[in-house]
Amino acid sequence: MTGILTKTFAAILLAALAAVHLLALSGPTSEGSGLLLALNKSEGTLAIVDPVALKVLARVPTGEGPHELIASADGRLAFVSNYGTAERPGNTISIIDIPTHKEIKRVDLGGLMRPHGIVESSGKIYFTIENSRSIARYDINASRIDWIMGTGQGGTHMVVIGAKSQKIYTANRESNTVSAIEPASGTVPLKMTQIALGKAPEGIALSPDNREVWVAHRGDGGLSIIDTANDQVKEVINVGRAPIRVKFTTDGRRVLISDSQASDLVVIDAATRKEVKRVAMGANGAGILVQPDGRRAFVALSQANKVVAINLENLSIEGSVETGRDPDGLAWAK
Repeated sequence: MTGILTKTFAAILLAALAAVHLLALSGPTSEGSGLLLALNKSEGTLAIVDPVALKVLARVPTGEGPHELIASADGRLAFVSNYGTAERPGNTISIIDIPTHKEIKRVDLGGLMRPHGIVESSGKIYFTIENSRSIARYDINASRIDWIMGTGQGGTHMVVIGAKSQKIYTANRESNTVSAIEPASGTVPLKMTQIALGKAPEGIALSPDNREVWVAHRGDGGLSIIDTANDQVKEVINVGRAPIRVKFTTDGRRVLISDSQASDLVVIDAATRKEVKRVAMGANGAGILVQPDGRRAFVALSQANKVVAINLENLSIEGSVETGRDPDGLAWAK
């Protein structure tokens, strides 16, 4: 009888240990804070990373040329825009189940070519379609695209949305504009405004208070600051050679800018517009993510095949993780 009980206890213990191991891989990180998600463009994978240990937990195949992604509000699903390659334009959105590390659906966009910038708002996924000069919306619950809007602008690339206003801003790098789209409300119809900027605007960020949109011009090294009250450019500053991505810190005090032709992360004081520091990263920067608690930022170094973690208190590099070939788009799954 004792032998049977011993074997039973051993089996229960092994099962419990296996469950804990699975939870460690797919659930909370070593601090229970969330998961870092990084897209590897050249190999077509999504890396799921423990942001504390800076360790890759899994790599999940996506469509060809994944460029940008966003996690659902509950942290269970990742939505990946499969941009494609130079020879083969992409037209799909991969939906990844984060806990099981599997692609559970690939949304076929038909004639909508080169999906790129992607955000979540009010339970729906908004994404740009560069070659189709449009922005579209995917309803998660209904599993269908329920809205498409043409911008009439070339290279509609990145997108941000106001949390309260639901106003949409897209950076149109071929037309040198930002499209400001105000949603229809009551008897007031949808309104679109085209805002002229510098050369090849691409990186775009909305301040936490929703009062300003910062847009980096990849083609001339400048950055335009748009007043969301009137959708006019109120200031232009020079920030580098080819600034490509822009992110505010969670408190809105600072702005982080990566450069596709320089290996420094530029840190700007949001109020004074003055440079605070340039953090040497050792390779040219791409995608940027600020951790929700505001303590760290992550920057993808595409040519170095890694993502670096930056301490936002002292603006120093804490470490790095090799996520795969050509990382770029980053997201956080809580």
